[in-house]
Amino acid sequence: MNNITEVKSARTGDKYYKIEHFSGLTIYLYPKPDYNSKYAIFGTRYGSVNNAFRLDGGDVIRVPDGIAHYLEHKMFECEDGDAFVKYAKTGANANAYTSFDKTCYLFSCTDRFDESFRILLDFVSRPYFTEQTVQKEQGIIGQEIRMYDDSPDWRVMFNMLENMYHSHPVKLDIAGTVESIAKITPELLYDCYNTFYNLNNMVLAVAGDLSVDDILKTADSMLKPCEKHEIESFFEDEPYEVVSDYVEQKFPVSMPMFNLGFKERAHEVSQKEMAETSIILSVLSSPSSQLYKMLDDASLINQSFTSECFTGPGYYSFIFSGESRAPKKAAEMIKNYITDLKANGIKPEDFEIARKEVYGDAVSGLNSVDNIANSLVGFHFNNYEFFSAIDDIADCTLDDVNSRLGEILDVNNCTLSVVFGEEDCEG
Repeated sequence: MNNITEVKSARTGDKYYKIEHFSGLTIYLYPKPDYNSKYAIFGTRYGSVNNAFRLDGGDVIRVPDGIAHYLEHKMFECEDGDAFVKYAKTGANANAYTSFDKTCYLFSCTDRFDESFRILLDFVSRPYFTEQTVQKEQGIIGQEIRMYDDSPDWRVMFNMLENMYHSHPVKLDIAGTVESIAKITPELLYDCYNTFYNLNNMVLAVAGDLSVDDILKTADSMLKPCEKHEIESFFEDEPYEVVSDYVEQKFPVSMPMFNLGFKERAHEVSQKEMAETSIILSVLSSPSSQLYKMLDDASLINQSFTSECFTGPGYYSFIFSGESRAPKKAAEMIKNYITDLKANGIKPEDFEIARKEVYGDAVSGLNSVDNIANSLVGFHFNNYEFFSAIDDIADCTLDDVNSRLGEILDVNNCTLSVVFGEEDCEG
């Protein structure tokens, strides 16, 4: 039997439904009446960092780096044809991705939703791996790995992560290496699938002009009950300190690129903390912020400058990134500004501007079906509640944010990663 809960927002007037499906899957439906576009995303709590795990207290299983991403690629190959070919017939725009902590399959469409929805539930629920198809994929993913090795955006980020983390697998390329993927077999893929693609470890989110009956009509007919299992992932102890404070690499880029990463102590970040840190990052990197204006006036950044909270199982950091003719000077200005901000506190007027910006972004995101569904998946895996996140932003106080600022962004525990062009040189 399905358990259906209606969740309403007193602030926005919106609502969504949380369905605990009899199969073990959690399903979210966010109705958007009169919207043409519909969006569905089916995700599992399984990413590139989950390379050592055990099931129900058994032996620890260690798998090759990149296998979660490899598995994502192989899922589209069905015994009765390729899932992308099936989507092409319905007119849906389909995709998938593997991140550090999750793998997701998604599609968007304007009509023939149920046909596309059936394709999604079908191929994600029916793996099909053979020795021949697995070996064929090694060449394809090998090319993808080499392509990422030639991407300055990718290299500046992973050089930073390698310089930040001593042992945590977040420092490893999501796709693995040519050597690691060569060790992948159909048996290993089935082991990982059967462990992590259990419906109790997954979530489905749908947004658009749809009803609960529309979703359950298909889900009830296609999803079978799954026995719940205990999955434990293992990570080596990670020191607080970064590996080193600077790394650079020559690359054919027209403008030097940088990532400045502040390493934090890993813990389960609460929803309230996320609201507070979102406001802090807005104070620091929003185009309306004082720091942004200072960096821009000094010609140390351009419009690519941004920041993010980067967190997941066993890792937690803050990253400032962008393009700069003088990345070391930009990083020094950022660190000095943070030091002064911690000493003097965020000004009330700067706090209010940032809080309103973050709140406005959260509310405006409710007009996008893909943003809604993607957020519901991410919030589910972090044990957050969708509307409470908006309330937490609205209810944040200056004292809350200044208190949080005192606990994060240690300027003595950060690393700068820079990609320079062959002719670039910073004095």
